[in-house]
Amino acid sequence: MAEVFLVMLYEDLPLFCITVVFICFLVTSGLVLGCFGLVVPVILRNSEETESSTRVLKKRMRQVKNPFGLEITRPATASVTQGVTLTPDCLEDCILTCYWGCSVQKLHEALQKHVYCFRIKTPQALEDALYSEYLYRQQYFIKKNDKEEKYCQLPEDAQVVDFGPVPRSRYPLVALLTLADEEDREIYDIISMVAVIHIPDESYRLSCRILYQYLLLAQGQYHDLKQLFMSANNTAPSPSDTPPGERSTDRSLLEKAGLAEDEPELHEETSKDCVVCQNGAVNWVLLPCRHTCLCDGCVKYFQQCPMCRQFVQESFPLCSKKEQDEDESTHILQDVPPGRVF
Repeated sequence: MAEVFLVMLYEDLPLFCITVVFICFLVTSGLVLGCFGLVVPVILRNSEETESSTRVLKKRMRQVKNPFGLEITRPATASVTQGVTLTPDCLEDCILTCYWGCSVQKLHEALQKHVYCFRIKTPQALEDALYSEYLYRQQYFIKKNDKEEKYCQLPEDAQVVDFGPVPRSRYPLVALLTLADEEDREIYDIISMVAVIHIPDESYRLSCRILYQYLLLAQGQYHDLKQLFMSANNTAPSPSDTPPGERSTDRSLLEKAGLAEDEPELHEETSKDCVVCQNGAVNWVLLPCRHTCLCDGCVKYFQQCPMCRQFVQESFPLCSKKEQDEDESTHILQDVPPGRVF
């Protein structure tokens, strides 16, 4: 019996050796990969499958009414020495208070006090939180729906031509809008708005603009109001109308001052349609990039923004499906010729 086994082993020796070597190779490879923690990803996906398997989180939004509006009139002519013209647009009687040379540290401490200590719903409340850490104060009474321009300027005896080197300890101008009537503060969730405004001076001549806007709520929260990057027809001048040299200079100066955000300077086409299907109405805001470029049908297929390729962490709709249906039905009824019956 032993002789027969030896004869068979001799005859099948090459195949036996190959099998042993292959088994040893597999075992050794498995041990090496396991020790070093190497994982080889394998993607199994149906070629006909187009919907993303990972769902993007959808934020639950709460609609509130903001009674405050503020715009800079003729920003190209604004400066620290010549002053600035502001145009408030409020739904109720308000008080506009402008603080020139407001302390950066004290302002942000005041915002924290609004959360933890007391509510900043009057100009006096903000002044108490600032401890008079500002150079000059101006105040105006704004009537309901009044869009009259308000001119703000430092007095000549202040002798201020700039606000020092970067990093600055003072904001050039901080505008506070508060409700004038105490009864209105019980109606609105938003009780005041703080706008931080850059004013050109001898050190930094980039154009006048609103840097930050904070909405202060009666419940003790405050929100940073940010711009949405939306493809929509509008009559406002687009960033592309500004000379490239001026845009690059402005952004570099803002980055030096620590005031520029890391936002892609993308200039979308003026279209209300979805940038993907070119058919549905734009409705979804993608976060954190804040691009508003997808319709209800296309938003579920993307984990990255189609405009800047940044990964989408959350998203929220501009209006609900019910509101869209109501708008469409209203539009259809308006387009029906007289005498037509459905």
